[in-house]
Amino acid sequence: MASEIYATAPLKIQDWAPEDRPREKLLQKGAATLTDAELLAVLIGSGTRNTSVVVLAQHILKTNGNSLQELAKRSVQELQRFRGIGTAKAIAIVCAMELTRRRTDEPCRKKELVNSSSKAYKLLQPDLTDKSIEEFWILLLNRANYLIKKIQLSSGGTSRTIVDAKFLFRLVLDHQAVSIILAHNHPSGNTTPSTADIALTNSLDKAGKLLDIAVLDHIIFTDRNYFSFSDEGLL
Repeated sequence: MASEIYATAPLKIQDWAPEDRPREKLLQKGAATLTDAELLAVLIGSGTRNTSVVVLAQHILKTNGNSLQELAKRSVQELQRFRGIGTAKAIAIVCAMELTRRRTDEPCRKKELVNSSSKAYKLLQPDLTDKSIEEFWILLLNRANYLIKKIQLSSGGTSRTIVDAKFLFRLVLDHQAVSIILAHNHPSGNTTPSTADIALTNSLDKAGKLLDIAVLDHIIFTDRNYFSFSDEGLL
């Protein structure tokens, strides 16, 4: 008859099967598969000599009624009363709870529909108003013309800025945009496009068509008004 095996000490995390370890489980299956105790254990990082970090996390949660809302009320000093929780770990828990609170309070950001030159101009006003040098920006749009992101590509002198087409379209592809709006400012206040502006627009439009990326417009921005290549039938 085989002799029975008794556990002489709590298993350490490194003694667990890899798929049962919280960090490995997160990497393999995603954060949503972890229990509250496992998530807290990852946050804490380590337990004590006689207590694994997961057991420590379970103890902390149990003491707070297994409620994250109750845990969020605990101060750094209160958390430090748990054996194995020092100042750094307590601060990490408090900060995580505060981030969760702020995320809940944060209003959902409304996606901007960019379906006209005036919408594009308005979006660029915070970025290009009162600039003394030229800057070149792009608005990245999805298939429904909602803004994905606006990005400054370059800045230059008072009369021109350089645009790297390869870098521009790499950004477009990286963000999975299907169309773009080009934009740059004229510090002089003159909205008339230069010969270089027209040549650049045509060049980028041709390059975009090869990649199946639509160049919808090119806005020449000034503080008072703007010029739209699309509105003027140049795109």
